[in-house]
Amino acid sequence: MKQTLIIPCDTGQISDGYHTFDELYEHRCTLFAALMMSNKHLSWVSTKHHDGEEWEGWFIAGMELPTGDVTYHLPIKMWSLVCDAGIPVREKGKEWDGHTADHVVQRIQEWILA
Repeated sequence: MKQTLIIPCDTGQISDGYHTFDELYEHRCTLFAALMMSNKHLSWVSTKHHDGEEWEGWFIAGMELPTGDVTYHLPIKMWSLVCDAGIPVREKGKEWDGHTADHVVQRIQEWILA
């Protein structure tokens, strides 16, 4: 059974002794941006979801892999980084296919092995 521990603090500053959650999240976002930049033909970004909804401070970054779509919300501070690198900008993001965090890992790993 999964248990939840609530700690009254800024969760982004929780550390495993090496990195904080905030540092790891920034690493993940940067690594995904790098993956997109090395595969621009599979990648896209948008400030809007498929239904036109926008999340203040965030944009959607996606890749259309042969193994399935993968997407993340990235902080808006990274927008110029990916756009200046030539990642295609869409007016609206693709409709979400229901993929979970586990699906994203599985789809990327299957793509690596293909």
